[in-house]
Amino acid sequence: MNVPNFGPGTDPGVLRDWARTVEGLGFDLLMVSDHVVVTPDVARQYPAPFYEPFTTLSWLAGVTDRIGLGTTVLVAPYRHPLLTTRMAANLNQLSGGRLVIGVAPGWAEQEFAALGVPFDRRGRITDETLVALRAARDDTEDYRAGPIPLWVGGNSDAAIGRAVRLGDAWHPLRNTLPWLREAVGRMRTVAGERPVPAFAPRIVLRITPSPVTGPDRRAGEGTVEQVVADLEQLRLLGAETVVLDPFDGDPEETLNPAVKWQMLATVAANRDQRPRTEQP
Repeated sequence: MNVPNFGPGTDPGVLRDWARTVEGLGFDLLMVSDHVVVTPDVARQYPAPFYEPFTTLSWLAGVTDRIGLGTTVLVAPYRHPLLTTRMAANLNQLSGGRLVIGVAPGWAEQEFAALGVPFDRRGRITDETLVALRAARDDTEDYRAGPIPLWVGGNSDAAIGRAVRLGDAWHPLRNTLPWLREAVGRMRTVAGERPVPAFAPRIVLRITPSPVTGPDRRAGEGTVEQVVADLEQLRLLGAETVVLDPFDGDPEETLNPAVKWQMLATVAANRDQRPRTEQP
């Protein structure tokens, strides 16, 4: 579940309620997004207040018991790779090994400028961060990070290549089922003889009273029957984890989280009733 850690309706109490609701409904993983400076390009999609992910997840670790905690996605270039590695290692230890780190290079050019980070180096810094995180998992003397799963976010061919080279999973974001099906094939082709990363897509969650049709329908959008069927199709594509994203772009949504909680409850009540189809 991708919990909104931003917007006019978000505060510590709401974040705590989100976490306890998601955990109480039996979901396995709670993830949050990442921005540091709410520049105009960021604010158009993710308005203030914006709760920094490492701080937020550290706090949520203390008010939950078992649910995994993660980032979807951490913008790797915003922090020095060694700082990211230290924070991730500590958070994984302090939470009892519950952390999942999803990373991506980022897109908000004004935010990069505000932080003094060269926008054209974002891919290289992302690679350096993943290398550092991988090394920390093997460092039993200092970092002691433990087995933190590393997901590479993004829909581009560069993201697929980065996942194959440096990630444990590829984490594409909010797309249609036909696109995801074709992209999984591309990932397998890019991997060649190398191990194929796990597949962990993030899809929308928008339950509607009547079916959504047409070629542009995103996975996770439509009646509960359509959403459940999408989850089954993603399972057949090899997804062991699917992240549901309830935010549909309107900041006012954050003022009434109960609407999204009801959608989650509906999915939770129906997910074990989906027809099981064997792999062809």
